[in-house]
Amino acid sequence: MPLRWIDTLFAPAPDAREVEWLGQHVYAHRGLHHEGVPENSPAAFRGAVEKGLGMECDVRLTSDGRAIVFHDATLNRLTDREGVVDQMTLEELTAIHLSEGGETLPSLKDLLDIVAGEEPLLVEIKVDSGQSVAILCRAVERDLTDYSGKVAVMSFDPRVGAWFARHAPGIARGLIVTEKGRRGFEESAKRHISLWYSRPQFLAYDVRDLPSPFAASQRSRGLPVLTWTVSSSELRDRAKAHADAPIAEGQGLA
Repeated sequence: MPLRWIDTLFAPAPDAREVEWLGQHVYAHRGLHHEGVPENSPAAFRGAVEKGLGMECDVRLTSDGRAIVFHDATLNRLTDREGVVDQMTLEELTAIHLSEGGETLPSLKDLLDIVAGEEPLLVEIKVDSGQSVAILCRAVERDLTDYSGKVAVMSFDPRVGAWFARHAPGIARGLIVTEKGRRGFEESAKRHISLWYSRPQFLAYDVRDLPSPFAASQRSRGLPVLTWTVSSSELRDRAKAHADAPIAEGQGLA
């Protein structure tokens, strides 16, 4: 009970009317990607829109302070180029072709034009250890300023939620959580501290950790719980039992 009271004090539950949409959709993880259609590609997001799916994307910072839609810190896995994403400009990155499909990397602005408010969008803000979060958060906030669709930001880094709570409280914000099987006192305390610092309006939880006392407690307080990455029928059933909405791919979308 004392921890629940502290959770309520430092990370109050959001107005249900502002976040209820989060639990009303299925989200395609990195877009609706499959063979020939790479993750986080324009085609993957167009496919999600066509199927009536919400979608999740990843964004990273460019060297000129913009937001590029890309998961990895380096280009090697998904393109035929080498290089570090945050050491290249937006113009340079959006000229690079993905290894499959022939499309170029989209900026966050490009993605918003594709989605155009048709389906909800979750924007995962990728920040590496030691990086400041402010520049990327500001870049994302600028891109979202005139966007009228349903959108939320989220991150593993609690500093991201804290930034949006302070500077852009009108944008829904979430904390991404993975327990990795660690449920001792010390790890539990760290999760609560991250919660208090980030002040999220929802959680995005590792489906492998469900059911989770921490997730269940926050859900009962009024924080929607989304769960990732739902990639099988078994995980889909688990998500349905213990979360409000899945972030899914492959068989998890069947």
